[in-house]
Amino acid sequence: MMQILDTNKENKIWPIFRLGFRVFFLGGALFSAGAMLLWALSLSDFAVLPGVKNPIWWHAHEMLFGFALAIVAGFVTTAMQNWTGVPGIKSWPLAVVAGLWLLPRLLMPLRGELNGLVIALDLLWLPIVAGMLAQPILKTKQWRNLFFVPLFVFFTLLNALSYYAAVSDNWLLSERVFITTVLALSALITVMGGRVFPFFTARATQTPKIEPIVWLEKLSLVSIWISALAWLLLPRTPAANALLALLLAVTAIAHLVRLSRWNYKVTTKVPLLWILYLGYFFIPLGLLALAAALLKMGISVSLASHWLTAGALGAVILGMIARVSLGHSGRPLEITRIMVVAFAFIILAALLRSLLPMIAPMMTMQAYHSSAACWIIAYGLFCWVYWPILTKPRADGHPG
Repeated sequence: MMQILDTNKENKIWPIFRLGFRVFFLGGALFSAGAMLLWALSLSDFAVLPGVKNPIWWHAHEMLFGFALAIVAGFVTTAMQNWTGVPGIKSWPLAVVAGLWLLPRLLMPLRGELNGLVIALDLLWLPIVAGMLAQPILKTKQWRNLFFVPLFVFFTLLNALSYYAAVSDNWLLSERVFITTVLALSALITVMGGRVFPFFTARATQTPKIEPIVWLEKLSLVSIWISALAWLLLPRTPAANALLALLLAVTAIAHLVRLSRWNYKVTTKVPLLWILYLGYFFIPLGLLALAAALLKMGISVSLASHWLTAGALGAVILGMIARVSLGHSGRPLEITRIMVVAFAFIILAALLRSLLPMIAPMMTMQAYHSSAACWIIAYGLFCWVYWPILTKPRADGHPG
């Protein structure tokens, strides 16, 4: 691809602000480990969130809008440069938007989720990212990637609605918004998974790339996006719940079939691949769990959602940031044993949080704490290994 960056200008930029993946991957991973530690301490009645009125709201909100969307922002702002050939967001504009992301994260434990300054700051950064994404797309007329712009606007609206629910002390609305956000993030994983998982697999294992089946792709993707919107908009009547449960079950089956076609058997010796496939597998499991929760089959919505959050989001995000950070820093796509250990811990965190309370309800609190500990270890190991990678110039001397 034609060189689109000026090396001399790049060398004057602090490395962590040379592309979005650097600051948002490292910042998001550090924040997730720290936030999970605060959550575990809060569960043990330590006063570590003095300004927060509802610690459960804080935990759900910050892991979604603080952690997961930071990673998404880092990935998309970086990928957009490759997709469009237009230099990505960097230098002081990237530092500003990263600061707008970070400030609410730091202020909320002290000032609380009802503080006007916290709310105002937190509702700024996602629309700014949307605007920055729109510019190269409009310039190059790559309309295929335009959907990321309204997607970030949608997440902004969900974020605003979550604050409205907090201010009005409406937990049912909060839960509706958070599960919608979880489903939308899961849907985004399925979109990006379809784009890159078969490609990653073919390249790493020297096997033929699996070509998509058009009708299966449409069924899988359309159904999961409709599921997210339906969760937000449908009334909570028995008939509506049954209809939504059916939709979730169909969506789950479609994604199981989709995943089964992606030549997963050749990934067992490639950690950067099997972590992605295992993470994706949690998506249909989570969809089925949510369907069971709607039908009151002995599982709560909160527990069901953690198959998607602790499972799919936790594992896929860790696998993707481990891989993307190597590729975009000019390093071979080879991870150390430490990162394999991190992958094992994130899968263990998911199973402890989602499965253990189902099979041993009396151990629910132990599940919370042990899962949090595994998450902290997994993302802590990532930060330890990738700090020098993300804060230093590319290994190959190229800009970025």
